[in-house]
Amino acid sequence: MIVNDRFVALKEAREHDPFRLLGLHPTDGGWCLTAYLPYAQDVALVQDGEALPMERLGGGLFQWQGAEAPARPWRLAAREGGVSREICDPYAFPPQSSDLDLHLFAEGRHHQAWRFLGANMETRMGVAGVVFRTWAPNAERISVVGDFNRWDGRCHPMCSLGASGIWELFIPELDGGTFYKFEIRSRHTGAVIVKSDPYARWCQNRPDTAGRVCPPTAHPWGDGEWLDARSRWDWLSAPINVYEMHAGSWMRHPDESFYTWRELAEKLVPYVQEMGFTHIELMPITEHPLDQSWGYQTTGYFAPTSRFGTPDDLRYFIDCCHSAGIGVFLDWVPGHFPADAWALAHYDGSALYEHEDPRLKTHPDWGTHIFNYGRNEVKSFLLSSAHYWLSEFHFDGLRVDAVASMLYLDYSRKHGEWIPNRFGGRENLEAIEFLKEFNVMVHQDFPGALTVAEESTAWPMVSRPVYLGGLGFSLKWNMGWMNDTLSYMETDPVYRSYRHDKLTFGQIYAYSENFMLPLSHDEVVHGKGSLLGKMPGDEWQKRANLRLLFAYQMTTPGKKLNFMGNELGQPGEWADGKELSWGLLADERHAGMRRLVSDVSRLYRDTPALHEQDVSHEGFSWLDCNDHAQSVLAYIRRAKDGRTVLVILNFTPVPRQGYRVGVPSLGRYREILNSDSAFYGGSNMGNGLGLEAIAEPWLDYPAHVQLTLPPLAAVILALDE
Repeated sequence: MIVNDRFVALKEAREHDPFRLLGLHPTDGGWCLTAYLPYAQDVALVQDGEALPMERLGGGLFQWQGAEAPARPWRLAAREGGVSREICDPYAFPPQSSDLDLHLFAEGRHHQAWRFLGANMETRMGVAGVVFRTWAPNAERISVVGDFNRWDGRCHPMCSLGASGIWELFIPELDGGTFYKFEIRSRHTGAVIVKSDPYARWCQNRPDTAGRVCPPTAHPWGDGEWLDARSRWDWLSAPINVYEMHAGSWMRHPDESFYTWRELAEKLVPYVQEMGFTHIELMPITEHPLDQSWGYQTTGYFAPTSRFGTPDDLRYFIDCCHSAGIGVFLDWVPGHFPADAWALAHYDGSALYEHEDPRLKTHPDWGTHIFNYGRNEVKSFLLSSAHYWLSEFHFDGLRVDAVASMLYLDYSRKHGEWIPNRFGGRENLEAIEFLKEFNVMVHQDFPGALTVAEESTAWPMVSRPVYLGGLGFSLKWNMGWMNDTLSYMETDPVYRSYRHDKLTFGQIYAYSENFMLPLSHDEVVHGKGSLLGKMPGDEWQKRANLRLLFAYQMTTPGKKLNFMGNELGQPGEWADGKELSWGLLADERHAGMRRLVSDVSRLYRDTPALHEQDVSHEGFSWLDCNDHAQSVLAYIRRAKDGRTVLVILNFTPVPRQGYRVGVPSLGRYREILNSDSAFYGGSNMGNGLGLEAIAEPWLDYPAHVQLTLPPLAAVILALDE
């Protein structure tokens, strides 16, 4: 018999290596098998159909001794509360972690860490089960807890894998869908905390916070042609027009319940197709506890939220998008994470994923924690998260949230509230290196997938390759364009002549980055009002201004993004707790707005001159940028083959008859879009019969046309070939 005192740490739930005590061990006279089942009254070893009683040592310990070792994996018959059950002993399965996985993870170079960390279904010695692993180097003891063991941390202690900081336990005969967490005892304080799995790939629906064992996907992907074409597409020259959406409030059932991914596939995909958008961008659908965070306070970096269905339901949705010719981006949040006690914060009782020093640890604006990008295991975690969404769900790109907050150590901090880097500067050198590694990984492993930076400062070369000294993003949100444009559009037309530079200044830097022009959710929340609500004037003028804004956005160089509901001309700002105001479409004025957005989106998509040279100065020329007195802008968009489109914008409610605009060649010009059309809710003023160019030079152009400029409207002309 093994002396009971050796089991004190096990019974006190402090044991870091349960395999040295439990399971099968040689003795002088043969073999000893020890089991720890704290709820059992008696236990027997099952061999060849025979139950061999085990000696009860007290405190949940049972032992069997024999001359010959039982075959692995042995089974135990336990009686608990008068009920008998037979189990396969977890401690018949010693740890089997790969040295390569442990090495790459510790080096910060593991890009698929979810394949060995978290909960993975495996078969060992012919027995199916789940292997649990978690990284917690400052834990004294960790146990897997769940419904299967009464959430009791004494039942399934994990084994420490030494200096790696990783713990492992294989539990046989667990099924997919099983709820679980990790119970962690801090080495430093002795405090016991129960944590959700950072690598969980499926979670309980809020407010519950357990992970769920995620079975292997059963979704039969049908997007091979899409992915093949994506790997070869020239995205810089392609139309990219993104419909940003919040999956929980685009549309809801009459009882206010969410649409599932499969229901969204049925409703949303044809809608986006009809509207002429090329991509959907999902606001964060990584698991998060608080609806009102819109997903930006992520707790599950590998788990699609259970609000809308299973992981395979999300795969189905993305597959349907691809079959309809629509790409899907994911809004991804590697800049910060919430301080919820059950999640990543102080995961093993210490600052593990975050910094210890509050000057580096806490985001002052959001009350969240900032990742420690200098820690290799944290880099492996984040790089693996990015890889997971692109590889396992076939997302076409990641929009990275709050990049500016990652780049600067003094972001939103006052003097004395931040620590300079090793050179004395304010740049977060570790975060910069992480972003570069992230972008290199994405572009190498997923050809054609895009990375988009929400970066609001003048940081140089955000969207330039890493090998040229850039951060490596594909695209950068042009926040300067957004702020200047909305500031101008909010100005009463009487005063717009004094702010003409708000629209022209952007061309000075328009090609310094690969820009995306965003009219995102950030502009229609937190008291900012809707886009329609920002527009000055009476009700007619507000709508005319908004139609003009959409036409300007779609014809200005840069890829495009609009938040859901913008196309409806909603009078109120976005409310995340209910669906969009679809009833507005019964009003012809709002229906006209949606038709305008659809038509100008299709025009952008189908007209090479409006997208082929979005990121090159060769695709744009001013026709007239100096008519501030009348608040008119006119410019040319040019395709690679030289074909052109002329855009003339009247930012006042005053119609202009006989307005003269230079043109590059003689011929007949026809309107291909007029935002003042009655079809869109306008006054129907325009140039329906076309315009014959007059062979007289005007403003450096060899000819000109004289056209009617409708009030607060965009007129787009093309040479009639």
